[in-house]
Amino acid sequence: MDIIHERAAGMDISKRDVKVAVRHPGKRKGSFTTDVRTFGATTSQILELIDYLKAEQVTTIVMEATSDYWKPFYYLMEEELPVLLVNAKQARNIPGRKTDVNDATWLANLAAHELLRASFIPSQPIRELRDLTRARTTFVRDRTKVYQRMEKFLESSGIKLSSVASSLTGVSARNMLQALIDGERDATVLAELAQRSMRRKIPQLIDALDGRFTDHHAFMMRILLRQIDELTAVIDQLTVKIDEAISPFRDACSALETIPGISRTSAQVILAEIGADMTVFPDAAHLASWAGVCPGQNESAGRSKSSHTRGGNMYLKAALGTAAMAATKRKDTFFAAKFRRLYARRGGSRALVAVEHTLIVAIWHLLATGEVFKELGPNFYAQRNESRSKIKAVKELERLGYDVQLVPSVA
Repeated sequence: MDIIHERAAGMDISKRDVKVAVRHPGKRKGSFTTDVRTFGATTSQILELIDYLKAEQVTTIVMEATSDYWKPFYYLMEEELPVLLVNAKQARNIPGRKTDVNDATWLANLAAHELLRASFIPSQPIRELRDLTRARTTFVRDRTKVYQRMEKFLESSGIKLSSVASSLTGVSARNMLQALIDGERDATVLAELAQRSMRRKIPQLIDALDGRFTDHHAFMMRILLRQIDELTAVIDQLTVKIDEAISPFRDACSALETIPGISRTSAQVILAEIGADMTVFPDAAHLASWAGVCPGQNESAGRSKSSHTRGGNMYLKAALGTAAMAATKRKDTFFAAKFRRLYARRGGSRALVAVEHTLIVAIWHLLATGEVFKELGPNFYAQRNESRSKIKAVKELERLGYDVQLVPSVA
C-alpha cells in the first residue's frame, strides 16, 4: 500500500494518560521508525503533547473515540493540528496483540496509509446545542420513569386513576392526587375535581378513586410529585436555553417544522445531532447510512444475507422515530401512504424505518439545497404507476370472487 503520510501519529487514550506513537521515515530508504511516548490527560500535559507533535511535523493524527476521554484532546488540538477522530470498531487491532502501545502503533500505521475515515464532529455552537438537547431528553425520560413508578405505587393503594384517565400528567389527575395527599378520601369529592372532558367520566372516576389510600401512600406520593416538579423545572430551563442556542439556526429549524410529523422539539434535536451544514455528508444516502435508517450490506458468494440497520445515533433515531409515527397518523400525507403500502407486506417495524429513511432524505435536501418541502400527497404512488395500481385492484377483486370488467368513465 502507498504511504500517504510519512509522518503520522496514533493516540491510544485512557482516563489518566495517552500513549502517542509517532511514525516517521528511518535512515534507510523505505524504512520507518516509531517512537512511543506517554503523556498525561490534564490540560497542561495536553498542551505539552501539542508542542511535541508540532516539533515532530506530523501531517495526520488519529485517535479513537474512547468514551468521553477523547474530548479534551480533540478540542484542544482541532484548531492547531490535523487530528482525526475515528470509530474504534473500524480501527480494531489484531486479536491477541492488544496493549496500549500496540494500539497506538497500529493507529499510526493506519493513519500513514490513510485507511481510516474521520467521524463527524460538529462545530462548537452545534456541540453546545447538542449538550442541551441531550440533557433535556435525559431529564424527560427520568420524569417519565417517575410517573411510571407513581402509577405502579398507586396500585398498592387500590386507586385505579390511571385506568380511567389517559395519563397521570394531566391537570385533573394532578389535582386529584394532590387532594389525596392533603387528606381527602371521599371518592365523590375527588371525582368532582375533574376538568373539561374528564367530567364525562365522573361515574368511572368515583369507582376508580375508592381505595385504601393511607398516610404512608400520601408520604410516598408527595415525594414522587416533588421529584416530578423538580424535573419539570429543569426541563423548562433547558427549553429556554435551547431556544437561545438555536437562534443562529432559526431558519433551518423552521424549515424542518414544515415536514409532516416533525415538531419543534424534534427539529431542535435533529439539528443538534446533524448540524445545519450538509457539506459534511456528500448526499442524502450518506446521511441516512450515518443515521442508521437504511439496511446494512451483508453479501457473500453472491448471496445477500440478513442485513439489519446499524446502530447509528440513538438520539437522532429516536427523534426520527417519533416524527415518523406522528407522520403516519396524518392520513392525507405521502408518509402515511408509504407506511400503509409497506405495512401490508413488510410489517410495521420495517415500514416505519422506511418512513424514517424518507424523512432523513427530505431533511438533507431541505438543509443542503434550501428546497421547500413539497407534499406529494397520499395518491402519489397510484398516480405514478397507474397501470400497476389498476392491475392490483382488479386482482384483489377477482380474489374475492368478482368478475371485473373495466369501462373507462366518461368525463
